[in-house]
Amino acid sequence: MNAPPRASELGMMSCHVCRLVTAYTEDPHAHCPRCGNALHVRKRGSIARAWALLAAAAIFYIPANVFPIMRTQSLSSKDDNTILSGIAELWRAGSPGLAVIVFTASIIVPVLKFVIMGYLLVSVQRSSGFVAKQRARLYRFVELVGYWSMLDVFVVAILSALVHFKILSRVEPLPGVVYFGVVVVLTMLSAMSFDPRLIWDNRKSQ
Repeated sequence: MNAPPRASELGMMSCHVCRLVTAYTEDPHAHCPRCGNALHVRKRGSIARAWALLAAAAIFYIPANVFPIMRTQSLSSKDDNTILSGIAELWRAGSPGLAVIVFTASIIVPVLKFVIMGYLLVSVQRSSGFVAKQRARLYRFVELVGYWSMLDVFVVAILSALVHFKILSRVEPLPGVVYFGVVVVLTMLSAMSFDPRLIWDNRKSQ
């Protein structure tokens, strides 16, 4: 069974911003007639940018887990919690459901995104045409879950608001939240920088 024709073979290409389909061109100065953005067959420097952002996210993920994300203070105690110790505290406090949600969003999802993005980038660099449909689905999965990775930051904000209702008790966000927020932003930018059309190419593209 013959493979379906590519857009370039049909003399078409689309704008990556407004998705307008236009006549195919390799002119580096071509612009979309509707939104004015530059037209290109593939995102320039897609692989290099995605790798750089993914590596930066992996580096920031270390302090995000090592440094405390919040401090709980009362008259009798003061506790600093990292992501993992915070999950353990939620479990001990009788909120296993919230603990599982935070563990999934803070540990499982970021690690999955690192693994999947790394796999996609390596497979594209090796010009692999293997299971392209499955790899395209993996990329869509990374895009889908990316927005839920900020859940840890939202939990700190919610806990801060709840504890403030108690007299002489408070919760303060600590540097770990900032590092985790940076990780989320960098992984999202890495996924956005990656050009999924490279998955369907059987040659190296930069």
